[in-house]
Amino acid sequence: MAEKNIRLEVMQAIEPQVEGFMDSFLIPIEDIWQPSDFLPDSENDNFLESVRELRGESKELGYDFWVTMVADTITEEALPTYESWLMDVEGIDQHGDNKTNGWAKWVRAWTGEENRHGDVLNKYLYLSGRVNMREIEITTQHLIADGFDIGTDRDPYKNFVYTTFQELATNISHKRVGQMAKKKGNALLGKMCTIIAGDEMRHHLAYREFVKTILGEDPSGMVLAFADMMKKKIVMPAHFLRESGGTIGTAFENFSNCAQRLGVYTAQDYVDILRKLNSYWEIDKVRSLNDEAEKARDYLVRLPERLERISERMKFPEDQYRFKWVEANGMV
Repeated sequence: MAEKNIRLEVMQAIEPQVEGFMDSFLIPIEDIWQPSDFLPDSENDNFLESVRELRGESKELGYDFWVTMVADTITEEALPTYESWLMDVEGIDQHGDNKTNGWAKWVRAWTGEENRHGDVLNKYLYLSGRVNMREIEITTQHLIADGFDIGTDRDPYKNFVYTTFQELATNISHKRVGQMAKKKGNALLGKMCTIIAGDEMRHHLAYREFVKTILGEDPSGMVLAFADMMKKKIVMPAHFLRESGGTIGTAFENFSNCAQRLGVYTAQDYVDILRKLNSYWEIDKVRSLNDEAEKARDYLVRLPERLERISERMKFPEDQYRFKWVEANGMV
């Protein structure tokens, strides 16, 4: 049977379980937090005073911090690209008689939760007065218009490996940004980033379960997909990031150096995530594999140590690249 048909059959077999995944890993709309819970209330007579307080707290945060905040925000704001990509994955169908397809319902509900992240971060940046919002908006529009290619095609197995990995990476980034904000005395921003990180962790746990479930149905196909994604390397969703007048990807490389220098997301984090996935999915114990998948499993088991050695030799520029998003203004 063709690989594509096997994947579609597995997705259809698992689809009835998606409702349960939604109950376990998503929060009802009426109960979940909203951006207005964290931002100054524009209906309140003390709104302007609250904004002044927010701006005052923001002055304590340095240049690299704001660059990271901006890049995190832009990444979240490019959500239309991610939803349209996932809706095209094999087995995720919202057309014709499939309007109630569990996978499509998951993608829409996941998008709804994720949408709040860019919303609250964007408004915070605007109120802070520390960044060039027009340049940020141009970069966001470029990122959506440029789209992205994460090396998964329409393959659900590869897409779920990617989202499992990426949601945990985003959790790490937001959590550390929140810790840095709190350390500088910015309790509001610290709490905001921490709760966003919590959402990302829930989503990570869900996608991690999707992969585990598929491993039970098609172990060889899933292991091969996992190995293929790791050979290509998991690229970040904003890997096409660019500033106004720039070329695709140049801003992302400079931002990555900044995030590495700041310790927000590092090469070591990449290795640690791989180790956690190998452990949870018990890759070293997966049985009933074909010969090709056996080799792929061995590759995955050995890969963390190999990447660890590479990460130890990696060098990153110490000089700060000056982004158009953030004016230096004496920030350090």
